[in-house]
Amino acid sequence: MMQVLLIEDDESFRTTLALALKRRGCEVHQAANATAAMSEARAAMPQGIVLDMRLGSSHGMALIPELRQLLPEVRLIVLTGYGSIPSALEAVRLGADDYLLKPASADQVLAALEGHDGSSARPAAGDLPSLARLEWEHIQRVLHDCGGNISHAAAALGIDRRTLQRKLGKQPPG
Repeated sequence: MMQVLLIEDDESFRTTLALALKRRGCEVHQAANATAAMSEARAAMPQGIVLDMRLGSSHGMALIPELRQLLPEVRLIVLTGYGSIPSALEAVRLGADDYLLKPASADQVLAALEGHDGSSARPAAGDLPSLARLEWEHIQRVLHDCGGNISHAAAALGIDRRTLQRKLGKQPPG
């Protein structure tokens, strides 16, 4: 039975994923923030860790070096709803073993924890986010980095403030 530490601030997502992993034979320990994560990691000594890239207002990836120092052999997976190539490279540079985009299924998470890279080197076309989705995620990242200030975010994105407001008023693409 694989011991897994699930570090996720979104309680409903964390609970759902934990239940799905338990159904697949894992013993799951949960943490909602960095302090609880380090405490659980010391107590449980898991074989696998699933770490949300954003833990509330903090950056989950800042935990990677601490977790690596405590558990050098652990399989560490970064899970994020704000995926990008630079953040994936940064996660691996810091010591993550894999990087998954939300919404990742429990089977995908378990495969990553077990070190399986899937049946093919290339993801299926249906698994890739659309260009509209990537644009929406980029806008959300920039807006977050600008502290929610639409004027600053519009300037950083190089678009008109009203255009940004219109884009933000739409539902996120699937």
